[in-house]
Amino acid sequence: MVFDYKKEYKEFYMPPKKPGIITVPAMNFLAVQGQGDPNEEGGAYKQALELFYAVAYTIKMSKMGQHRLKGYFDYVVPPLEGLWWQEDIQGVDYSRKADFRWISLIRLPEFVTEEAFRWAVREAAEKKQRDFSKVEFFSWEEGLCVQCMHIDPYDDEPTTVAAMEEYAKDQGYEADFREGRFHHEIYLSDVRRCKPEKLKTVIRQPIKRAE
Repeated sequence: MVFDYKKEYKEFYMPPKKPGIITVPAMNFLAVQGQGDPNEEGGAYKQALELFYAVAYTIKMSKMGQHRLKGYFDYVVPPLEGLWWQEDIQGVDYSRKADFRWISLIRLPEFVTEEAFRWAVREAAEKKQRDFSKVEFFSWEEGLCVQCMHIDPYDDEPTTVAAMEEYAKDQGYEADFREGRFHHEIYLSDVRRCKPEKLKTVIRQPIKRAE
């Protein structure tokens, strides 16, 4: 049976449409960092996705080749995720997309060690004849967050974020955008095939107990 992280860890990938509090443990990811408008055709964000999807599928399809990864199990490639920030504000300002800094992520299965990651990067580079040096092995423990399922266009996210912030405040928490803590989105829908009003996005924001 193919392992599907979305189904096995519904608390992280399928939260309700009402905000809730969650503690997210350490995970490993493929990551590419960059800055700029994610909607720019041919821009850094689109190029980043091409890079790490190539590495992600090199790992998944290793079962078909001669290089056997220790502990391999078949799985559905987890959804695209993104960490977003801007240098001069807490959280994000959706009206200033050109100022975005981001880390794009895909969760790695537990059997993928740093050694296995390096093999996959070399394999993808040889096959695609491209430079994959921007792809990183990224270990991250997100910790305490407020999260919510947003079902609507991306540009309508501020309404959901405002509801999350109000909920967190009512529960005795406040935003906690210290270094290493980010506005976080997980994209569950294929934007090429889904109507904007039906896009499903998990939104998380870091919090701490209010002082």
